Amino acid sequence: MSPFRHLIRRSRAGTAWRRSALLVALSLSCAPASAQPQTPDPDALAREAMQKLVEKQAREAELKALEQRLAGNAEARAKLEAEIAAIRADRAALNKALLDTTARAQGAEQRVSTLEQRLALLQSSETAIRRSLEGRRGLIAEVLAALQRIGRRPPPAVLVRPEDILEAVRASMLLGAVVPDLRQEIEVLGTDLAELVRLREGIANERKAISAEMEQLAGERQRLASLVEARRAREASATKDAETQRGQDSELAAQARSLRDFVERMEKEISVANRAAEQARQALENETKEQRQRMAALAFKDPARLSPKIAFAEARGLLPLPAAGSQLRGFGDSDGAGGTTRGISLETRPGALVSAPSDAWVVYAGPFRSFGQLLILNAGGGYYMLLAGMQRIDVALNQFVLAGEPVAVMGETSEAAATIVGSGAGQPVLYIEFRKDGVSVDPAPWWTKPLGEKVRG
Repeated sequence: MSPFRHLIRRSRAGTAWRRSALLVALSLSCAPASAQPQTPDPDALAREAMQKLVEKQAREAELKALEQRLAGNAEARAKLEAEIAAIRADRAALNKALLDTTARAQGAEQRVSTLEQRLALLQSSETAIRRSLEGRRGLIAEVLAALQRIGRRPPPAVLVRPEDILEAVRASMLLGAVVPDLRQEIEVLGTDLAELVRLREGIANERKAISAEMEQLAGERQRLASLVEARRAREASATKDAETQRGQDSELAAQARSLRDFVERMEKEISVANRAAEQARQALENETKEQRQRMAALAFKDPARLSPKIAFAEARGLLPLPAAGSQLRGFGDSDGAGGTTRGISLETRPGALVSAPSDAWVVYAGPFRSFGQLLILNAGGGYYMLLAGMQRIDVALNQFVLAGEPVAVMGETSEAAATIVGSGAGQPVLYIEFRKDGVSVDPAPWWTKPLGEKVRG
């Protein structure tokens, strides 16, 4: 904290200062207003640029939302295309299963046809056998009748009548001629009938199995056909959705391109508006600066003024240095004790005259600790100027001093200001500090010329 801060606070309460209007401005209106060229309003240009910037930001937000929608649509379209590919792959597998099922059904039908042909052949053989048996039915009947008779009446003895012997011989001859053929026919017939029964049973079982298989295949074909139809409908729906998505993407892309073009155009217009506003502001500042300088020059030429003619904040670039000299330390430089300086230090000639930098009221004048003579000036508007390191002060407390009015005299050496600048004996050193509402500010913007242009002695 600056050691002069409590002095400024104490002097603030007891000092009454006034700020008057800038009466000198009336003397500057030496030409009619209509003859002066109209200067563009930088505030209006800045507001226009700000409105365009706000509109540009809104369009950029809309463009970002469109780009996000495009990204989401691209992702959704990719999912739809992947789903379409999966559906097509599933449909291909289902079609293959359907073809396999059809092939199996056709194979079963072929087996049934083959069995039916075999059954037809066997039935033909059965019919032929039956016809053969029907053709020999009479002979078989006679043989059977003869066998019955033999069974009922055994052959007669040798010593019998001749008629009986003749009948027995005839019967034996008949049986001897018929029975072998009959036995052979019966064996063949028995074999054929057994094969016919076996084939009929096999055909019946095969037909039953094929019928069950055909029913299963029919159900599977129906299920596969339903799946294929559902997949085809889903594929058509997904394809339609993908086409709709592509159309939306094209529309959004066109909107995004239009917005990008609009944003680029707005950026150019904002750049042009900002340049125009900056040029107008610079022109206005130059014009205001010139007017301020003329007003300050006229104000500072009024020796009878009893209060500042211009506000201290408006006197930037207009104040002369209070003494001729070269700068030792600037604002914010290291003070050699681990801190930074709150003002500037000028090395002056011995006995140099110190003047007031600006119109102000004296709120403190006298020695202060080891800083030598200290002078605090109230410039108004919350600004205070501190001058330290002088040997003698020539103004009194509460006195109003004019800019450039002599207020103090430097000593022969810097012993009095050694505490401020941290230097030993040598040239006198003047310490200058500006404060605004209790806070140190850089005084460099207030000087008329850079400190580098000041020369020693």
